[in-house]
Amino acid sequence: MAGVAQVLVVGAGVIGLACAVRLAEDGHSVRIVDASDGTAASRVGAGMLAPVSEASFGEAALSRLAVAAVPAFADFAGRLERRTGEQVGLRDEGTLVVAFNADDKAAVDRLSDYRDQLGLPAERLTGSAVRTLEPYLATSVRAGVLARGDLSVDNRRYLRALLAGCRQAGVPVLPGRVTGLAESGGRVTGVHLADGARLAADTVLLCSGASTAALLDVGVRPVKGQILRLAAPARLGPALRDGNVLRHTVRGLVRGSEVYLVPRVGGELVVGATSEDQGYDTTVTAGGVYELLRTAYELLPISSEFTFVEAAAASRPGTADNGPLLGWYRPGLLLATGHYRNGFLLSASTAEAVAALVVGAEPADEWRPFTPHRFGTAASTTPAFAADTPGEACASS
Repeated sequence: MAGVAQVLVVGAGVIGLACAVRLAEDGHSVRIVDASDGTAASRVGAGMLAPVSEASFGEAALSRLAVAAVPAFADFAGRLERRTGEQVGLRDEGTLVVAFNADDKAAVDRLSDYRDQLGLPAERLTGSAVRTLEPYLATSVRAGVLARGDLSVDNRRYLRALLAGCRQAGVPVLPGRVTGLAESGGRVTGVHLADGARLAADTVLLCSGASTAALLDVGVRPVKGQILRLAAPARLGPALRDGNVLRHTVRGLVRGSEVYLVPRVGGELVVGATSEDQGYDTTVTAGGVYELLRTAYELLPISSEFTFVEAAAASRPGTADNGPLLGWYRPGLLLATGHYRNGFLLSASTAEAVAALVVGAEPADEWRPFTPHRFGTAASTTPAFAADTPGEACASS
């Protein structure tokens, strides 16, 4: 290793926590600073690890990154479970993409053709084959595609395991709202907090998600997503498998509206998610809840018997190409943000890339298209994939 660095992670969401755990594995001195408990936005996620069913037109580079991220996540999650004793709820049944009517089927077919061109494996199914796999889906489902390589994780269990990993490694999560970057001699040397305090470090790692725009103009914008949690009542009895009526994650296209249903062991069903460009907004709306419940009911009629547990909203960090920003932005300042809908999937891969960058190495080739200056923001004095030499450790003040 090129040396031990003092790293200050800004943001204690899934990306910040995963990076902190990974850096601590390599012996770096790591602290996290966050304005709240840090997991608010990540707690609202569904935890889908879906490189195949998330692949969309014009996102070939992002798809390659996502595919490579699956084994990295499985390896990282396994180490985390063994170290902390916390189970992350990883499921490997795959994602079932289903079409409700003929127009929906045509749209799913077009996207499946594109995914075939990318070499993403998926099995096309008739409506009857779909209902054989998931008998509680609506009888009007016309067709489907099974992406066996997709996974899912219980996002809240995973976050608990990451927090446990930080505690075990002696990584503190410090309360504080970062209002600016501290600079000296042409390099970033720490951050300023709202209470007037300053925290210093060799490297500032910005993992601040949708809040990144408040500190840097790098092309990250907040995209609101609303999500529901339902619970299967015990009276359903024989309908439940592992406590739920679904075995697979189901992504549905229902008269042009998208919805996903993610089962959890114990009967919980996560229903999501809206995608709204409305600035930084975390309010739950009646319209958002109605649309999710209506679409879920059309796709899975038995969901009307579920208990309503929670409605929540969060701002995801979106970018113009839906891809993350990763790399050196200025000397002393490293970015790992803008993961949009793929924060959980890319968390372990991001952590590996950050661990390489901190010691002056290069991340995996799949990360090359996702440098932090690709949207034409201010020029950097440091190439995105070349770490500057760490200076002397700075004491916090």
